[in-house]
Amino acid sequence: MDGSDAPEQSHLNEFLADVVDGLSKPQKTLACRWLYDEAGSDLFEQITELPEYYPTRTEISILNQHADEIVSALGDDALLIEYGAGASTKTRILLDNLNAIAGYVPIDVSEAFLLYTAETLRRDYPKLDVFPVVGNFMAEIDLPELPSGQRVGFFPGSTIGNLSDDEIESFLNGARSLLGDDSRFLIGVDLRKSPDILVPAYDDAAGVTAAFNLNLLRRINSELDANFDLTCFTHEVRWNDEASRIEMHLVSICDQDITIADQSFHFSAGETIHTENSRKFSIETLTPVFEKTGWTITNLWSDPGNLFAVLLLTAE
Repeated sequence: MDGSDAPEQSHLNEFLADVVDGLSKPQKTLACRWLYDEAGSDLFEQITELPEYYPTRTEISILNQHADEIVSALGDDALLIEYGAGASTKTRILLDNLNAIAGYVPIDVSEAFLLYTAETLRRDYPKLDVFPVVGNFMAEIDLPELPSGQRVGFFPGSTIGNLSDDEIESFLNGARSLLGDDSRFLIGVDLRKSPDILVPAYDDAAGVTAAFNLNLLRRINSELDANFDLTCFTHEVRWNDEASRIEMHLVSICDQDITIADQSFHFSAGETIHTENSRKFSIETLTPVFEKTGWTITNLWSDPGNLFAVLLLTAE
């Protein structure tokens, strides 16, 4: 193996270790970050345009309506660092309104999707310096040499809702360290609301979210030489009221055995793989966590229906 193969092999080893560990648990799980290969990222962008999926359009409306206030609070000469950048759709609202931006640093796990997005932004914003970083925002991030400027974190989409309490604390501590003193952090947060609104948002009539969830099994087959039969699993969404979260599961519709890297995993009919949580918050529950990790909420913008909030945090 030459040196160029090492990062890919390391990535596959990490993927395999996560999958084997998750499927060995009494409640089988798969880490949600593996949902986002190139196909998964494309499917997620389709999800954001579905009529049932309110978070994206609601957050975009907040950003558009309050753009002047938001960019004023962020200040001039911002070096915008986005965690989990995806297609950077919401970022364009900030780019269109920020003054004298120092540069844009999109961070994402899907290299092909990230590089495509970076090239698209360079074409659409010829004067913008773009520094794409392939990485998992929950791990230590190795940034390239960057221009000076006020570091501003951007974490839209309520991706924070995919994290556990410990993961949120770890992520916020890492962001505080990476962004530095006197930095600012713009975060989108999905608010708690009726399951009648929540469940359809993750179980759309067109079946796009189901395809997104099942794509994880296809990816395991492709990259780890497994033998999942995708027709033997169905997508299921649950509202866990006690934990205030939407849960995505893949349900085995029959008794079956799956082999991955010479290891066998048995599934009983009705047994599930828990693939993702999407937590719904109140500001009151998040405030102590922000404060514990060195952040203070200095601004809050929401929509008339109080479905979603965009928070501006300032490093203490």
